Amino acid sequence: MRNKTRDALLLAIGGFALLSTGDTLVKTMAGQWPGPAIASLRYVVGTLGLGALLLQREGLAGFRIERAGWHAVRGFGVAFSATTFFSAVQIMPFAAATAISFTSPMVTALLAALLLGEPLRRETWIASIAAFAGVVIVLRPNFAAIGPAAVLPMFSALGMSLLMIGNRAVQGRGSALAMQVNVAIFATLFLLLFTLAGHFSGIPMLHVGMPSWSVVARSAAIAITGSSAHALIYMATSRAGAATIAPMTYFQLIMAGFYGWLLFHEHPDLTALGGAAIIMAAGLYLWRAGRVTDEPQGTD
Repeated sequence: MRNKTRDALLLAIGGFALLSTGDTLVKTMAGQWPGPAIASLRYVVGTLGLGALLLQREGLAGFRIERAGWHAVRGFGVAFSATTFFSAVQIMPFAAATAISFTSPMVTALLAALLLGEPLRRETWIASIAAFAGVVIVLRPNFAAIGPAAVLPMFSALGMSLLMIGNRAVQGRGSALAMQVNVAIFATLFLLLFTLAGHFSGIPMLHVGMPSWSVVARSAAIAITGSSAHALIYMATSRAGAATIAPMTYFQLIMAGFYGWLLFHEHPDLTALGGAAIIMAAGLYLWRAGRVTDEPQGTD
């Protein structure tokens, strides 16, 4: 059992490291192609690859969509999160954008109470207040330097929260692969709309020109690393359970800080590091509170 848990944690670490690697590739394309366009190409490639795999394994029946409205919510959440985060890492420090996006668990808990009627516990309020205090601390230098665009990672967290809420609503409606393909299809449609809207908005950084072969190759690599990461995380969760794996998500933040330092010469100050630590602590506190609540209670 101990070896099984250890293997699961290693798989999870590998998955979250791959996610950070994909985000790093996005940052290397800053100024070369708009974030929404990169996200669109990434999901087109990913959807085609995952769709082919689903067709091989489950046939056309695997593409059956139940509760399409909730799948659309999932797809919109992914598209909105990818668009805002890909744009954020191109204009602000990598680790700072990643840290702010980790407010997603707290935002999810608040939205679950609002949209699904789940009880809003005291622990949720405590974690949410602490996390947003951390966000304010991390945003301090970035907001002064780049203006309102510094809040883009918060929108990314909101998008991921919509995905989590949608996942709960469609749980058990298909295989894990089918669920991944369904969300990818809707996400691709929304991303293409976002890309077109950005292109015709007149904002220079959102204008979509002809990409270089390097941009296309890196976007395809992001699709591969992203799909591989989700597969590793799914395998880890299957072996050890979501509650055991959840804290490993913060390895992605560690990798973001490492890549930012190694490749982009980013050196966050102690204040920004403190804000990131508060966000992490809030997430771990909420995770721990959830585990305690879910544990079976003994009888007197």
